Amino acid sequence: MAVRFGVFVPQGWRMDLMEIRDPVEQYEAMTRVAKAADALPAYDSIWVYDHFHTVPSPTMETTFEAWTITAGLARDTQRVNVGQMVTCLGYRNPALLAKMASTVDVMSHGRLYCGIGAGWYEHEWRAYGYGFPETRDRMRAFREATQIMVKMWTEDAPEFTGEYHSIHKPINEPKGVRKPHPSLWIGGSGEQVTLKLVAKYADACNIGGSPDDIRQKLAVLRKHCDTVGRDYDSIIKSTNVPLFLLRPGEDPEKATEKARAPYGFDLAEFRNMVRVGTPDEIIAQLQARIEAGADYINVNLPRIAYDHEMLHRFAEEVIPHVG
Repeated sequence: MAVRFGVFVPQGWRMDLMEIRDPVEQYEAMTRVAKAADALPAYDSIWVYDHFHTVPSPTMETTFEAWTITAGLARDTQRVNVGQMVTCLGYRNPALLAKMASTVDVMSHGRLYCGIGAGWYEHEWRAYGYGFPETRDRMRAFREATQIMVKMWTEDAPEFTGEYHSIHKPINEPKGVRKPHPSLWIGGSGEQVTLKLVAKYADACNIGGSPDDIRQKLAVLRKHCDTVGRDYDSIIKSTNVPLFLLRPGEDPEKATEKARAPYGFDLAEFRNMVRVGTPDEIIAQLQARIEAGADYINVNLPRIAYDHEMLHRFAEEVIPHVG
């Protein structure tokens, strides 16, 4: 399978809209990036995060909500797929989320990538009144929610009674455009729940970490696929890479100064969060992940809310040389 690429749009979660104060202009800056990516065939998709508070620390800065902007971006664009990396299933009733996803799949003419995960940002959970269940409970609820969403997309009178969620023949029409259901992406690398759900239900997975981490987790996924009789090669294997593209000979300290400013990071701290390198260096890092088994790369590019140059440079100087 040829390697494909997606790009995150700036929605505020990574402190990437701070230099714009008007919220309307913040949204327009975000959608301008989406439209720019839509016009570049190198990008298969655009992505948003499902978070309410900024990282690495909660601040009063803008963070746009994932599903409302997914719907908006679906209408602002014409070609790219639009996804969430990933929807926290603890924040929304899964039957309602399935209905929302079905609607957006129709709005986008079948371009929705519906990403789901168990969630992890404790500050958000508690601030919004969701509590923060123990990992065991979150993962069990995640399993039930995934089953409900697939039922909502594939059955006319779905029923499910679980420990955390239940449905009683809800009507979900239309169910979406893609068949057999909207494209389902599951994020996370837990071997006993998440990767089993990927093998059974998902069109794609998203796994983080180093190339060695990716290789190890995909080996586990392959075993789960064998157990349930799923074709491992039919599953997209994605990973996310925040990166800063230098020009050959450019001083990384000076080049990353504005990108580091929102976090107050020095260069070493920034490098812990973002891959910094020339096109050749970035190509090598991405190639290592592809050799580990990834076939879909989602990149986060700092400061593209203000300047689209890196969006274009990555499409022209990196993507053609990876695969």
